[in-house]
Amino acid sequence: MRRRQLRIALLAVSALAGSVLVATAPAGAEPAGSTATAGSGRSTLEDQEQVRLVRIHLAGADLLDKVVAAGFDLEHGLKRVPTGIEGEAVVTAAQLTELEAMGVDILGDDEGFAWNEEADGGFQSRRTQTVQPLSHEKTVRVVRADWFTTKGQGFLYVEARTTEGQQADPVVEMQVENDSGRGTSFGFARTMSRFVDSGQYMFHRNLFKLDARPNQIRVTSSTGGVATGDVSNWLEDGAPPLTANPAYKWDFVDGYRHPQQLYSRAEEIARQYPDIAEIVYLPNQTNGYQRNAQATIGGTGQAAVVVSSAAWGHEGGNDITVEFVDRPGANIPLSVEVAGKAVRVLLAKDASGGLASTAAQVAAALESQSQGLIGRAHPYRTNAGTGIVVPTSGPVALTDFLDQKRAGAPEGEVPRGPATIPVLRIGKHRDGKKPGVLIQAQDHAREWVPATTSLESAERLVHNYRSDRETKKIVDNTDVFFILSNNPDGANYSFYNFASQRRNMTNHCPDENADPARRNSWGVDLNRNYRVGSGHDGYAGGSTSCVSDTYQGPAELSEPESKNIIWLVEKYSNIKFMMSVHSNGGQLFWQPGAYIADGRITTPRPPLGDEAFYWQSAARILSQVKAHRQTVVTPENVGGSSDVLYSSAGNVREDLYHTYGIYAFGWEVGGSVYNPATGNWQGGSFQPAWVGDPNLVSGHAETMEYANGIMEMFRVAADWGRDKKDPTSSLVPGGGKYSAPVDVRFETSEPATIYYTTDGSRPTLESPRYAATEFREPGQVFHVTETTTFHWFSVDSAGNIEQNYDPTKNDKRNNYRKATITIKR
Repeated sequence: MRRRQLRIALLAVSALAGSVLVATAPAGAEPAGSTATAGSGRSTLEDQEQVRLVRIHLAGADLLDKVVAAGFDLEHGLKRVPTGIEGEAVVTAAQLTELEAMGVDILGDDEGFAWNEEADGGFQSRRTQTVQPLSHEKTVRVVRADWFTTKGQGFLYVEARTTEGQQADPVVEMQVENDSGRGTSFGFARTMSRFVDSGQYMFHRNLFKLDARPNQIRVTSSTGGVATGDVSNWLEDGAPPLTANPAYKWDFVDGYRHPQQLYSRAEEIARQYPDIAEIVYLPNQTNGYQRNAQATIGGTGQAAVVVSSAAWGHEGGNDITVEFVDRPGANIPLSVEVAGKAVRVLLAKDASGGLASTAAQVAAALESQSQGLIGRAHPYRTNAGTGIVVPTSGPVALTDFLDQKRAGAPEGEVPRGPATIPVLRIGKHRDGKKPGVLIQAQDHAREWVPATTSLESAERLVHNYRSDRETKKIVDNTDVFFILSNNPDGANYSFYNFASQRRNMTNHCPDENADPARRNSWGVDLNRNYRVGSGHDGYAGGSTSCVSDTYQGPAELSEPESKNIIWLVEKYSNIKFMMSVHSNGGQLFWQPGAYIADGRITTPRPPLGDEAFYWQSAARILSQVKAHRQTVVTPENVGGSSDVLYSSAGNVREDLYHTYGIYAFGWEVGGSVYNPATGNWQGGSFQPAWVGDPNLVSGHAETMEYANGIMEMFRVAADWGRDKKDPTSSLVPGGGKYSAPVDVRFETSEPATIYYTTDGSRPTLESPRYAATEFREPGQVFHVTETTTFHWFSVDSAGNIEQNYDPTKNDKRNNYRKATITIKR
């Protein structure tokens, strides 16, 4: 069933100024600074300070939004802690000082939040035991209690909520106990951690080690509420992956791949396997791995001039030279001479023979008199350009700075100019009748593992189609679209120029941020450039600063890369599943992905049935990841991304789900891996060493285990496409006569959305939907105090309707479900 289109337009976010390092002036500069180069050599921009990763703590989401909007790179690797948010920042030494001034705490190696694994029996004496209330009145609820093992160690994760959790004075505390198996008593009391986001209480939770699987837990609030819950298994142990078949072919990718290699291999696969593969070329070319040639002449003070060529550097801009020339005499006007690609600015002289041209005047003359060679000239950053320009010691050569090769980067010249992105389409029946799955990798340039993971998945499909039964089922029953790198310009920049590049390379900055020292801070975050829940509509997590790493762009869908995704899903309407593959947080998430910070107002949450389908699919996908080397993505890192991570305004998942009804997942591959040698969880990185300790972080291991997960997603889609079975549902405890008010709820045989009425009318798709008690919780409980008749039907994720009921027609059969709760007083 096709979801109705949703468009959200609310508040506008305020702009915050960016902050990026300014290049220093060379020796011998004027007090305001002068970067005129000697002789006729190329302009030499002082190298920006080396960036490094530091561990940080922020007091909360509000500070996170301010820091990100100010241009700091705090994306990924963030986790919620009871006192705020912890994570890593990619910063220079100067930026580190600025972060501290904003109130960010810099953590040492041994600092940071760790789950409390010790018993805390003192909490028991502070509470008053109360009688367990009716379920609909519970003040304490167990959201989830999950048991899992990794590398021989057991863990219990507990999430619970109290209706009094928002109370801040005194803060409501909660304690969890567990038994040691069926029939044993509760013990091992631990105080749970309280989580608040954007001023709103979320839940209490805990993760701790246990050597034996408990059967139940008990959660107690300091205000007296008590709840018990059963412990469930998180992920399947020993779920065999496709790679368990000795004849199965895998491990095709032997190193990182830049976009040219990825695209070349995609096209080669289509040539090698024409019966099951083809290439679809996306219509909007990228803006290109290209830059205008530039130089900053005269330092960073009021006499500095920033010069940019009209042509791209590789199309002639790199051949331009600019020289500021002094001449003898007095009362000489400012003028510009052009000979070929040499531009000479003849500086003005006043009546006494002194230099008289200001930076603003020189910039204006360059733009108007350079015969089209100079496309942009302006004073440095926010300067007014009132300083008197001094002569250079010779011509200054402009450069696009793209001829520098980063140490360790792959060999080969990067093609300049716009790129056409190929989509590798794999499926035996590519006629739009099979469910489509879109795998979109490398929106963020520095994330190299998502590209290799996606390529490995494609290789497995084509190499095993004729020899492996399960692979044949996938290829015969799905229509898979691989975008191996959705950001080729930025990815090339990451490989060859600046490893930490996140965005594309498009420079939307005005003059104040357009000098070449800002070149590593230009570009749009493609995963903030979509239309639903965007920063332009007031949602948090997207920046209006053009030098922020979460810059959302000048408008929704301003970038060709994001326009291409919308084109693809509109052209191929059979695309019903999507995975946006990122790194390196170790999360799997879906909607809601964004919220308005004031009040923490999220984009609409999926119906309970869709949410259940997401959870069911996640368990299948992550069980296959675990099967490779026991890597566990923990339950705290699965769910709505704004609940488990942070608000990311304008992300692609939100747009595809709400606008087109596509089950859109976001995946942060990598993340923490449990190290049994130390008993700790080791974090990941964007570009881990390709080969390393097989039990810890490495690009190869992450590629193989997460390719397992993508293969399982294909099987989820294939099962979804073959699902023709109607769901069943029931009202529990069911219709009948009751002597007192009763609590009832709905249950379904599979993930399904229930539409119901209690006024005697026929249920339709416009009727109320059965909802969760609260986010990340099961369905609501109805407290029935008087005789009530429920009419309802359920719809599963594939659109099958219970009992073949048609809610769009006034069918006289009225074959929807019915139950009457009769209250006899």
